[in-house]
Amino acid sequence: MTIRIVSIGDSFAEGMNDYLPDGTEVGWADRVAAGLAAAHADQEVWYANLAIRGRRIESIVVEQLDAALALEPPPTHLTFNGGGNDMLRPGFSDERMIELTSRVLDHCAAMGVFLVIVTGADPSDKLPAAKRMRRLGTRLTQIVEGLIAGREGVVFVDNLHDVEGRRGAYWSEDRLHLGSLGHEWIASRVLTAMGVPTQAPVVTDADAPPGGLVGELRYWRAYVLPWMGRRLTGRSSGDGRAPKFATWTLIKP
Repeated sequence: MTIRIVSIGDSFAEGMNDYLPDGTEVGWADRVAAGLAAAHADQEVWYANLAIRGRRIESIVVEQLDAALALEPPPTHLTFNGGGNDMLRPGFSDERMIELTSRVLDHCAAMGVFLVIVTGADPSDKLPAAKRMRRLGTRLTQIVEGLIAGREGVVFVDNLHDVEGRRGAYWSEDRLHLGSLGHEWIASRVLTAMGVPTQAPVVTDADAPPGGLVGELRYWRAYVLPWMGRRLTGRSSGDGRAPKFATWTLIKP
């Protein structure tokens, strides 16, 4: 059977801050596609990724989901994440999260697409408003767990509540997005949940970004202040960006 897997979501699924030595940005979703190709060398694995950084869940579901399910030939698998950017802004609504997540579940079920829902790891240890983010993240996972109860053809990979993901070694310097080791860790968990047992990367505290006063000042200047500027002006880091793989791409083993 040919595998066609498409990913929708925000910066997490796009693969932000996971760089190969040549500067190519990869990400856990790309790594999952490669892992599937390696595990199923006797089958063709095709991959698309429509995720764009900065997108809120409504944009992901209303725009990306329809585009993903309209691909020709249609997908066999779809990975979905959303809600992280909603947690960073006021107006987070349980009802809206339920409605939009249900739409993903229903549409994938109607088309016979195997759905993999993936949450990001918990970044809140070193971020402002940490308690709020952790609380809303927990609420979002509870919503997903409630919606998928009793459903077939869906897997939920809850990375938020795995304390391993809070280790500094997995995070990039901006503290909000995973680095390469973090994306490798997520990919190993997603592949394992999809029936392809995959070993997680081995990390040490030495892999974590540097801290201290100088590191803190650099962090605020390089990441926090620009983020605040975008919020005040209504801009997004994803403005003007196109999907990295808008059409099917063959992944070689």
